[in-house]
Amino acid sequence: MEPTPAGWDAHAVRMADATVRPESRWHRPLATVPRHLFVPRWWAPAERDGTWVYELRDGAADPGAWMSCAYDKGLSVITRVGPHHADHAAPAAVVPEAWPTSSATLPALVVKMYQHAFLADDSRLLVTCGSGYGTALACRRLGDEHITSVDVDPYLIQTARDRLAAAGHRPQLEACDVTGTLPGAYDRIVSTVSVPAIPASWLTALAPGGRMVTALSGTGLLIVADKTADGGATGQVAPEPAEFMNTRHGDDYPLAPDNTSLWATARKADGESVITGRYPVMRVNSTWDVRSTLELTVPGIEHRMERAADGTRTAYMLHPDGSWARATAPGPREMPTVHQGGPRRLWDELDRIRTWLVIDGDLPVAGAAVRIDPDGTCHLSRSGWSATINSR
Repeated sequence: MEPTPAGWDAHAVRMADATVRPESRWHRPLATVPRHLFVPRWWAPAERDGTWVYELRDGAADPGAWMSCAYDKGLSVITRVGPHHADHAAPAAVVPEAWPTSSATLPALVVKMYQHAFLADDSRLLVTCGSGYGTALACRRLGDEHITSVDVDPYLIQTARDRLAAAGHRPQLEACDVTGTLPGAYDRIVSTVSVPAIPASWLTALAPGGRMVTALSGTGLLIVADKTADGGATGQVAPEPAEFMNTRHGDDYPLAPDNTSLWATARKADGESVITGRYPVMRVNSTWDVRSTLELTVPGIEHRMERAADGTRTAYMLHPDGSWARATAPGPREMPTVHQGGPRRLWDELDRIRTWLVIDGDLPVAGAAVRIDPDGTCHLSRSGWSATINSR
């Protein structure tokens, strides 16, 4: 266990003050849980020679940065990238850009999800583990005996067990795939990993009237739903956007399909359609409502963005079915020239959603009603709009 810097508790109190009101039941957990114990080493994104990488940071080597990072209410601290855990990395290690696979979720969002869960003092709560910090907050609020924490990675479970014990907590921890059979029955399920669809096992494990809080993969949608008598659930999309790492079923995510050929086509080809876009080039991944609506309309689009030295902006959209789009504009406010190819016109889909936003002022994913079938199929609807996320 890394040595604890003196004065960490003052950092925790300041974070608590900045996150919730003093009378909140979450103020004491935020102010007293030593978050730094759960992130002694972490991966920081950086750019080297025009390429994004992750650089190892060691808390003991830089206590100031450690405290600043650990007690930032708005920062998710990445502890694992691909199969590379920061605990096992050599000093000054650098990992090429890959998908993060574990973290300590930003405290403000963890607490917001717990607030949405509407916990009673005796709620039996299942949470996802990761670093163990969110589990520690729940233990401090409800008591260890009410908490079960799960993760697909046995190392993360064992490490979290040790760090939770150092913080004074001993909840039930289990290594299991959260999308499969769960190790008990619960009044609440709070998942800080995104799911492609609601696992039917969650509905089985939820007690009558129990509540789940989770995010849908590829979107910024946070789902809050209560179990119904038919074994399904109903609720709504929460007002706050939320995005987490996706569930995985092994040591790392499966390799993405090789889209080298499609990428080369998108960069150079004229395509079957050449138009002037209705709106300036946007960074879709930086939105939540547009991106979420697009993901529900055409799931699986990959977005890329380039900026040239002269200010030219080019956005790319690639889809596994072979569709692609390239939109280039000389500046941030000019309308782009758009080239598209493949079976679908991806930029047309994006412009249609942006027109919807301009006309109505919002998109129906915001505050949409949610209905979940007993098999996990999720139905979203609002103002005549609907979308279905099929169970896997």
